Amino acid sequence: MVKYDAIIIGSGQGAMPLARKLAAAGRKTALIEKKWIGGTCINVGCTPTKTLIASGHVAYLAKRSADFGIHTTGWAVDIETVIRRKNAHVLQARESTTKSLLATHNLEVLFGNARFTGTRELTVTKEDGASVTADGSPTVITAEHIFINTGCRPVIPPIPGLASIQYFTSDTILDLLVIPTHLAIIGGSYVALEFGQLYRRLGSEVTILEAGDRFLHKEDDDIAAEIRKILEEDGIRILTGAKVTNITPTNGADEIDLGTGEKIRASHVLVATGRLPETAALDVAAAGIAVDERGFIKVNDTLETNIPGIYALGDVKGGPQFTHVSYNDHLILYKNLFENGKESITGRPVLYCLFTDPELGRVGLTESEARAKGLKIKVARMRASHIARAWENDEMRGMLKAIVDSDTGKILGAAMLSSNGGELMTMLQLAMMGGITCDVLRDTMFAHPTFAESLNNLFARLDQK
Repeated sequence: MVKYDAIIIGSGQGAMPLARKLAAAGRKTALIEKKWIGGTCINVGCTPTKTLIASGHVAYLAKRSADFGIHTTGWAVDIETVIRRKNAHVLQARESTTKSLLATHNLEVLFGNARFTGTRELTVTKEDGASVTADGSPTVITAEHIFINTGCRPVIPPIPGLASIQYFTSDTILDLLVIPTHLAIIGGSYVALEFGQLYRRLGSEVTILEAGDRFLHKEDDDIAAEIRKILEEDGIRILTGAKVTNITPTNGADEIDLGTGEKIRASHVLVATGRLPETAALDVAAAGIAVDERGFIKVNDTLETNIPGIYALGDVKGGPQFTHVSYNDHLILYKNLFENGKESITGRPVLYCLFTDPELGRVGLTESEARAKGLKIKVARMRASHIARAWENDEMRGMLKAIVDSDTGKILGAAMLSSNGGELMTMLQLAMMGGITCDVLRDTMFAHPTFAESLNNLFARLDQK
C-alpha cells in the first residue's frame, strides 16, 4: 500500500487547481483519472459545446447578412470542419492541462479506475482490471485527505423502445458528422435548448419534448415565455406536457409516440433529461460514505462527507451542476484545510448562464422566489430593444429584469436575457457583493454605447409610475 498526504479522484475543474495547490504546499498528492484530464468541462461540456455554438452563430449571421448590407452567395455548413474545429479546441485544452499536471512536483497522476476497498483505502486499476503500475503490482493507496470530483453522466430514461434506436446524449452528439434532418430532443433542459438552437442554425428541423407542463420551470414565467418566443421565432418546435411513451425505428427514422395520438418522426434523437453522479463504480459504500437516493454524495456546508477527512466537490455532490461551482468548491476546501479559513457553501449566490442567443445570465433570487419568501420588492424590467448598442447591432431580442429590495434598494437577483447577458449579470453580481444599490447604478456614468449603460435605463424604470 502506498501512502499519500492527499488523494483526488477525478480531474474536473475543482480537482486540477486543488491538486496543484496541495502539491505546491508540500503535500504528496495523487490524482486519479480514468479517461481524460479536464473532466466534463474541457472534454464534453463547456469547451466543445461553446465552440460548436460559435459555429452556429456564424451560420446565423450568414443567413442574416443581407440585413446588414452584406450579400453572401453560395455559403454552406461544412459539418466535418465544424467538428474538427471543436476537436482541435478540446485537444489543445486537454493536452495543455495534462502536460501541466504531469510536470507538477509532488503530484503523481494515475490513469485508471479508482474503487474504495476501505474507509481510506483505494484500489486503482486499468479498464481491463490490470494494475496501473509498471511492475504489475496491485495499486492500493491511502491518504489522510481524500477528495472526490468524479462528476456526472447523462441520465438514460426508461423509455420503451429507446434501446432499439441509436440515440445520442450530450456527450455522444458532439462527434456527429452529419446535420440531422430532424432532431428530436427529449427533455427541455438548458442543455436541450443550447443544442436545439445550435442544430436549428446548422440547418436541422428541431423539436423539443418537455415532459413537464411548464417550460423552464426554474425561471420566472415572463423570462421563460421570452426564451420560448425567441426559440420559436428561430423555427424550433417546443412541446410541453410531452411524455414519450414509446420509440420505434420505422423506415429509416425514429417514430416517437407521445401517447396522445401524436407521433413524431425524427432522423436523430437526443436524450437531454439530466445527469446522475459517477459514484457507483467508486463503491463509496465500502468507505461508508453516505449518498442520497439518486447517488449524489452527501456533504456538509464545508464539503465534508460523513467520513472525516473525505470530501466531495463539483457535480458529484449534487446541487447546481456548473463548472464555476466546482472551481469555487476547491477554493473553499483549500482555504479551510490549509489557510485556517472559515469558508462555507451556505449563502453562495446562485448564478449561471444559458448560452442560447441571446444568452440568459441569472444571479440571485427570481421574482417568484422573492415573493414566496414574503420579501418587499420592486421589479425593474426593460426590453433588450431599448439598449442602444443592441439596436445598433440589430440584436434586440430579449429582456432585462432585476429584483430590488423596496426598503434598501439592494439588488436581490437578476435575469439578463440579451446579447452579452452573462456579462451584464456579472456586473449585477458584483453590485450585490459590494452592496451597491439600484439608484447608484441608475446614476453611474457608463461609457456609451455599451451594453453596461443599459443598467442606467433599467433602474430608472423603478422611478416611473
